Amino acid sequence: MVKKFTLGSKERLKSRKLIDQVFAEGKNFNAFPFRVYYLFSSGKWPIGGSGLLQCGVGVSTRNFKHSVDRNRIKRLTREAYRQQKNELQELIFGKDCSMAIFLIYTGRELPDYGAVTEKIGLILNRLIKAAHEIPSSAS
Repeated sequence: MVKKFTLGSKERLKSRKLIDQVFAEGKNFNAFPFRVYYLFSSGKWPIGGSGLLQCGVGVSTRNFKHSVDRNRIKRLTREAYRQQKNELQELIFGKDCSMAIFLIYTGRELPDYGAVTEKIGLILNRLIKAAHEIPSSAS
């Protein structure tokens, strides 16, 4: 698979139904300042098919009153994810399953790009370990 550093519309977690499913049925962990929810699936999701990795990002209005601050954090997070997701994407594609990830920024201070990149790298490594544990046919 060719390495593509993109984050197109098919790779974004936008379906309300799927987001609710990730929060209700998925697993989660903390990697301060992020809380990560993820869900593996072997079946076809409403959008896309198997081998698909989707990611969504959220920031609390309670901690950041100004939308420019929330949008900046989301931009930084998506950019860090976009540049580091390839290893996880290849693993998901190889296992012929799908994965949805939702990242929530829980910190109270505006982060810099270096800190976000480091934390996203740790999160993706932990998700890769979790993906190795699932069987090829997934849940």
